[in-house]
Amino acid sequence: MNAINYLKHNWGIKKALNNKISIEFKKITGSVVDLGCGLRPFERDILNYADTYTGVDWANSLHDTKADIIADLNQPLSIESESFDSVVSFEVLEHLSEPQMMLKEANRILRKGGVLILSMPFQWWIHEEPWDYQRFTRYGLEYQLKKAGFTDIVIEETTGFWLMWILKLNYQSMRLIRGPRLVKKTTKTFLVPFWFSNQWIAMYLDTIWREDKETAGYVVTARKPS
Repeated sequence: MNAINYLKHNWGIKKALNNKISIEFKKITGSVVDLGCGLRPFERDILNYADTYTGVDWANSLHDTKADIIADLNQPLSIESESFDSVVSFEVLEHLSEPQMMLKEANRILRKGGVLILSMPFQWWIHEEPWDYQRFTRYGLEYQLKKAGFTDIVIEETTGFWLMWILKLNYQSMRLIRGPRLVKKTTKTFLVPFWFSNQWIAMYLDTIWREDKETAGYVVTARKPS
């Protein structure tokens, strides 16, 4: 799973994603391809259920990558049709100028009855610019998936209002860390306990004050028809 550093301003979203995605991994079988794999943070967890794991990513990634296949997900993939039992893709769709191409290709390379698991941010700041192109509501995601040929679509919010709001606040508070090295270090020393506590409180509030129209993102599962 994504490694969690509880001293960071945004550990809450990684924890929320890990919690949601780990449940969906139980649907994985056989051979798995990870579209936009990056450093393959979920490989070990996926292989608890899958037989094989293949990572796909592009050469222009702003992060390091450990891809088995280098490919532009905005273009058709040089992968045979119906090659995989499961397709996963985490926090990638927003970075594609042609997201429908990736979804159609995911459907094509899946065997009949195969599962797709993906996550995507919704109320989240612009990141990895200039490769940050869109956000979809749950209805937009459902439309895109149906258009690509998927069925049995299930969409769940990654967070509620409180963690989403606190994450936005914490990202803004990062702007306070500036000036000489000693000043920055001192400021961060005061911010770390603020970040640590407010994310735990926000996650608790999300359990008692539920709001499905406010979320940092979505986790989606869908299937290719048998």
